[in-house]
Amino acid sequence: MKLIVGLGNPGLVYGGSRHNIGFMVVKSLARSLKIVFKRDSSVSALIGKTNCGRYNLVLALPQTFMNLSGIAVRALLKKYKVSPQELLVVCDDLDLELGRVKIRPHGSSGGQRGMASIIEHLGTQEFNRLRIGIGRPKDPADAARYVLAGFLRKEKAIVEEAKEDAVRCCLSWVEKGIIMTMDSFNTRSRNE
Repeated sequence: MKLIVGLGNPGLVYGGSRHNIGFMVVKSLARSLKIVFKRDSSVSALIGKTNCGRYNLVLALPQTFMNLSGIAVRALLKKYKVSPQELLVVCDDLDLELGRVKIRPHGSSGGQRGMASIIEHLGTQEFNRLRIGIGRPKDPADAARYVLAGFLRKEKAIVEEAKEDAVRCCLSWVEKGIIMTMDSFNTRSRNE
């Protein structure tokens, strides 16, 4: 069993925000696999399930708001009996250039509050994470407003390409594992 969790904030008002790129990627992955999400209040998330190669795959979109993502992720691991090593969390990253996709097997939160909540609730940093670069605002004081704002029209093509890369990265992680996926995806840059 493998679990892929997209981070974001529930509700239409946040739908297209930079902070919701994790939701966007996992929704794109679900469409590509013809998965329909259903609300599961026992884990505070929208859930979709399928078989992917030799694995049962669960996709999840926590409905707890970003800063409380760990509550839902802990409940998901318990319900589906998934170890942290079989978890992939998809989220935004201010420190990566817009559209850059980077996957790692562990690490700190890097200041991403949803990731910090997951680390706190799981009691470990040893889980896979796929970060999608959203870039930084020119004024660091605007970071909170920046992540909750939508992408600019001139950025949308880059974001669409990043979502496609991220979907391929998720599928590679499921089928080939973290090491081969890192070798394939972490060498890429938007400028290549």
